[in-house]
Amino acid sequence: MRALIQRTTGASVAVAGETVGEIGAGLVVLVCAMRGDGEAEADRLARKVADLRIFRDAEGRMNRSLRDVGGAALVVSQFTLAAETKGNRPGFSTAAAPDEGERLYLRFADALRGHNIPVATGRFGAEMRVSLVNDGPVTIWLDTAAR
Repeated sequence: MRALIQRTTGASVAVAGETVGEIGAGLVVLVCAMRGDGEAEADRLARKVADLRIFRDAEGRMNRSLRDVGGAALVVSQFTLAAETKGNRPGFSTAAAPDEGERLYLRFADALRGHNIPVATGRFGAEMRVSLVNDGPVTIWLDTAAR
């Protein structure tokens, strides 16, 4: 699975003008299941997101995790993270099929909740508007295939 995470002071996601998910301080997690991914990848990615030390400690160093700071996660499905960009028009053949992608997206969100992280979500497959204040800015790419 792939994820692009952004540290935020606040974020929301809307579908057709209606806010469907909103958090205060924490992380926005754009997530994509890749072909061949399973529960193990969703669980590993959730553990990594919960434990990644990218929040400031008392000395201002990135040394605290989402769990340490009591932050929340806004999890939004984004199949475009699977983009293949060899030409001018991206392809998405490496993304999981939609039904499998949705299942693993929901598994990832549930696995984060299992790490005592409050989670808000977007709506899988919907046209969404994501708003956030990127704190830092801190933006990090994660890929379970790159171990």
